[in-house]
Amino acid sequence: MTPPASSRPRGRGADSAQRLPLRALMRRRGFRGLASGRALTYFGNAMAPVVLAFAVLDMGGSAVDVGLVVGARSVSNVVLLLFGGLLADRLPRALVLQGAALAAALVQSGVGLALLAGRAPMGALLVLSVVQGAVAAVSVPASAALIPLTVPADELRPANALSRMGVNAGMIAGTSLGGLLAAVASPGWGMVLDGAAFAGASLAFRLAGRERASVREQTGTVAAPARPWRELREGWKEFVSRTWVWVVVLQFFVVNAVAAGGIQVLGPTVADATFGRTAWGFVLATQMAGALAGGVLVARSRARHALRLGVAVVVLDALPLVALAQSADVAVLVVAMFINGIAIEQFGVAWDLSLQENVPQERLARVYSYDALGSTLALPVGEMAAGPFAERFGVRPTLLCGVALVTLATVGALCSRQVRGLTTGQSRPAAGPPVVETRA
Repeated sequence: MTPPASSRPRGRGADSAQRLPLRALMRRRGFRGLASGRALTYFGNAMAPVVLAFAVLDMGGSAVDVGLVVGARSVSNVVLLLFGGLLADRLPRALVLQGAALAAALVQSGVGLALLAGRAPMGALLVLSVVQGAVAAVSVPASAALIPLTVPADELRPANALSRMGVNAGMIAGTSLGGLLAAVASPGWGMVLDGAAFAGASLAFRLAGRERASVREQTGTVAAPARPWRELREGWKEFVSRTWVWVVVLQFFVVNAVAAGGIQVLGPTVADATFGRTAWGFVLATQMAGALAGGVLVARSRARHALRLGVAVVVLDALPLVALAQSADVAVLVVAMFINGIAIEQFGVAWDLSLQENVPQERLARVYSYDALGSTLALPVGEMAAGPFAERFGVRPTLLCGVALVTLATVGALCSRQVRGLTTGQSRPAAGPPVVETRA
């Protein structure tokens, strides 16, 4: 088990980095390309499920067909997440991101044109969904692990905050525009625009291509023959060797499952019975607005125990659930969601910063992939459990049970000495000694 990194006094250089204007980060060519590419990728990933669902319905498909096509994306994502992290640790991450985005652009545009021509079979939509899941599986660990290679160590906090602000803006725009295009034009045009977004992401990632060599070469390790299962075990060993990593992932398995069931499943049910669907869409948008505001706040933060603070404010995920359980009016729910959005960013930046400063670069993407896998597996658990529980015990008791679970998971995570004691602002971890392997 690796203990928390020891704290290090921060001098004027670190303080000035915390006061660094966010626009100054965009002058860095590599970071500018990465942040733009991430925003466009998340824009495309947010739009894809919306236009896919409407495309299936326009072709005469049923709700079962919609579930099959959209679900194929999740299955592909879960299956390939770990290998996406492995790939990003072996190859230049910017190149991996370019290739994934370009593949998505070609498939998305091709299917979109086929839809506009009235020649897209259901199988093509299924293939497109699988490709989208694969792209997300590669992009999530590779793009997050690439950030430390595009900015100096003392600019990591504002860099993560600014990157996440772009991601949130991309998700808001993708979801909204996807529904609009499907309504006023056609899903085919939505897919063509999605393809253009991924093509733009591929070009943007090219700007981040200063990482000419792979991480192994940059860190001084000698490239070994590819042994996927062995390298996955290395990533797992790195993941479990730090108590604070797996404790927080367990916390978020619970929190994400509760949020998926409470907000994504029961939220629309409550909205239909009370304030209506239009207001519910506004409520969800408010959460993203809070996340953008939270990004600005955390970018200027100088908290040394960022992880402890981030983990603690996760308890605010319970606020929207309480508001829904009390059948609150829209104004109360909007405030709860806005505060929740701010809290999400405090944790998100603290988590990225903690991983990037404490996990060796040559294994960082694999650790990110295990983290993402834990979060992804939680979503269907919560989504499938919320409905049956609400039918058996009622919506309000189910939501309040979710509040209790979020609170217990957060308190449990804070019981870890490593979670409470980890500090940020230290140097990035040094790479291990050169690894020389021969074929057996």
